[in-house]
Order: sequence, then C-alpha cells, then structure tokens
Amino acid sequence: MKKEIKFEDALNKLESIVEKLESGKVDLDESIKVFEEGNELIKLCLGKLNQAEQKIKKVSQDSTGDIKLEEFE
Repeated sequence: MKKEIKFEDALNKLESIVEKLESGKVDLDESIKVFEEGNELIKLCLGKLNQAEQKIKKVSQDSTGDIKLEEFE
C-alpha cells in the first residue's frame, strides 16, 4: 500500500475483502491476492491506531490547579 489511505477507507476495504472471501465465489489465486491485500490493510490500520493512541493525552488539573497533560488510559 504505497498510496496514503484514510483509516476509514482501509477499514471499509477490509470489510469488502472479508465479504468476498466468505462468499466462496473467488478462485484460489484471487483469494490469495485479496488475502495479501487484507494483511497490508490490517498493518496500515494498526499503525494508524497506534499513532492515534500515542497522540491522545488526557488534560487534568493537579492539586495546585495547574493544567497538565498525561497519558490517556
């Protein structure tokens, strides 16, 4: 997957691939091709989720009233 793809688009494509594979109407070569594409999309989605998780911070107030950022749990 060289072209930048949005998370939602990748997820929709993954759902389409799952439906195609579950239909049983795809020959072996095509199944392998879409399976490999699905694996690449999974890696892309996981990477985007990890990036988003690292960016999420929780804003809180400490005992002195100062605002601070901490990791979101």
